Amino acid sequence: MMVKRIGPAFLITIVLAGMVVSAQQRGANPAAPAQPGREVDAEIPGALQSAAMPWPPMHIYLRGGLKSHGPGQHDYPQFMADWSKLLTERGAIVDGGFHFPTTAELSGVNVIVMYKGDAGYMSADERATLEAFLKRGGGLVSFHDTLCGDDPQYQANILGGAKKHGERNFSAGDIAYTITDKANPIMQGMSDFKINDEAFFLLTKPTLSPEGLHVLATAPMPKSASAGDHVGEVVPQIWTYERPFGLGQSFRAFVWMQGHTYANFSDAQIQPMILRGIAWAAKWPVDALMTVRQPQGGRGRGGRSGA
Repeated sequence: MMVKRIGPAFLITIVLAGMVVSAQQRGANPAAPAQPGREVDAEIPGALQSAAMPWPPMHIYLRGGLKSHGPGQHDYPQFMADWSKLLTERGAIVDGGFHFPTTAELSGVNVIVMYKGDAGYMSADERATLEAFLKRGGGLVSFHDTLCGDDPQYQANILGGAKKHGERNFSAGDIAYTITDKANPIMQGMSDFKINDEAFFLLTKPTLSPEGLHVLATAPMPKSASAGDHVGEVVPQIWTYERPFGLGQSFRAFVWMQGHTYANFSDAQIQPMILRGIAWAAKWPVDALMTVRQPQGGRGRGGRSGA
């Protein structure tokens, strides 16, 4: 594992360039064809080479940001450190950065997992890079205020929902989830429960392929000074979104609205749900990340990195 210090925060990246994998159907074991014009990288970490896996490694890009808010809140750098390790131990190839990924960095990536405040702010070039990734079927995973920005309609059309930066549209307190689709494989084994976190309302809905939005859980807005008349309003907090885009391809997005309180990423119901959501968005079997396949604390070879 490679550690690179960037100002007050640090980025952990575990990289394998050149492995391209795809799985087009939910539940199907994907094949592992090499991308035309590229060779499979021979320097796969030894522990991963010897791991018994019924499918190729999933290639995940983690996009983080510098920490904001108080202790234990919006801890994007800690997420990068913890989840690069957690996902690698489950057989994934993990890359990432605190910057918007380049086209080269997204080569071979199956899913971008984002935990960064106001990630909806994108330049025209960044949108073009993202759209090229989505057109080839790349997936997105969004946590908490990642879906916030200056153009919520654009963000809603890639994530299935968004909120506008600067608008008073949040309330903190007990988030009481009602699982609306317990049969969905992402939510398997889950029951209604509560966590203390922050929820959003006044969401912008997608105008492109609105039928591709599928709500997995809702919650009433907790009472707080910021909630105003929205106290008790039931709003989707966990969902999937799938939209046709490109030449015969579709892309998938999985959204968990919480994560204001970083400790909730380790919740006994939340963490497995996130792992299944990442796999679903990547078009891998939903249980692809549920098994630890490398020794705890195992190290892979370092590679690309950046800020």
